[in-house]
Amino acid sequence: MYNEKMYKLGSNRSVIRELFEFGKGLAEKVGPENVFDFSLGNPSVEPPKKLNQSIIDIINTSTPSQAHGYTSAPGDVTVRKVISKQFKDNFKFDISENNIFLTCGAAASLTSTFLALSEENDEFIVFAPFFPEYKVFIENAGAKCAIVSPNKKMGIDFDDLNKKFSKNVKGVVINYPNNPSGKIISDEQLNTLCAFLTKKQQEYNKEIFLISDEPYREICYGNKKAPFVFDKYDNSIICYSYSKSLSIPGERIGYIAVNPHAKESENVYLAICGAVRSQGYVCAPSLFQKVIKECYNLTSNIDEYKANRDLLYNSLTKYGYKAIEPDGAFYLFVKALEDDANTFSLKARKLGLLLVPSDSFGVKGYVRIAYCVSNDMIQRSLPKFKELIDNYDKY
Repeated sequence: MYNEKMYKLGSNRSVIRELFEFGKGLAEKVGPENVFDFSLGNPSVEPPKKLNQSIIDIINTSTPSQAHGYTSAPGDVTVRKVISKQFKDNFKFDISENNIFLTCGAAASLTSTFLALSEENDEFIVFAPFFPEYKVFIENAGAKCAIVSPNKKMGIDFDDLNKKFSKNVKGVVINYPNNPSGKIISDEQLNTLCAFLTKKQQEYNKEIFLISDEPYREICYGNKKAPFVFDKYDNSIICYSYSKSLSIPGERIGYIAVNPHAKESENVYLAICGAVRSQGYVCAPSLFQKVIKECYNLTSNIDEYKANRDLLYNSLTKYGYKAIEPDGAFYLFVKALEDDANTFSLKARKLGLLLVPSDSFGVKGYVRIAYCVSNDMIQRSLPKFKELIDNYDKY
């Protein structure tokens, strides 16, 4: 009657979404002021002022078909040229607009990339901690998801990578700044990874892709910078979303960029075109294609996220919690007060603290705290965090 695999995905929602829905119900019972929802990575910072004005201007100066009509399948060519210019300006890297495909957000970028690359018996490697939907996307493309454990600093454990690697690996996924840890890979680790993949390509006489998922690319703190992979490894693909940088997650706009130096890059791009077509994602939202063209190189106010990070990290570590200090993104990865993160998360709920247990991220014993919330909510939540650690055995 229906697809059993799809039923399981639909009936077992992600832990993050489940907690978010629980929070809405709890707020109706106890009042929203008593619920501290750190579950969802939903940007709290306002979009740049120019973004909202651009929407108004586009609508007021365009015909309905110009503002809302179909574009060409890969996206409006003038928009793709702007993105191409951004690569040149920001990374000193030349890429044609014909290597860029506009998508319905990062999810469409990733699912289409996995589907375009996957052949029989293929595997993709992800590095824990990782965004849980990677596994869903990879397996839906008919491939296997292999998980590499992190080292003690939440970086890549190359010994485990070597153990998990096989001739069936088609690609490796990286995500920096990382969701959920906020860590950024060091130049040393990235160079080691690229050298490792180059060696494996030679060993297995096949192409192995490095897929860089970059929705948090602009959200970096201090002197930290997100890695740029195209000038380090030829067989690479970037999946990008404007959801976080411009605070427009619900508008679903992003792109796939295929490294022009990848082997058979034109054919890889055409396979992505076919994958997008097969999933019904052709033509990313037309209005927001035009909006991102007008908002070239803008970001939301990253300083607000840094202020939230500093307040939350400094306060929790002062209370006695152990946490990974984020280099970017807007997540704090905190060690649970017992080995079972799910039990810890349930106890935190009793104080109105909604924290995502780490099991679905590929590691145990942590919770993710999304601090893309108001600074006021963080301030009001701090006594609850203090109460939780001071009286944990009572819960």
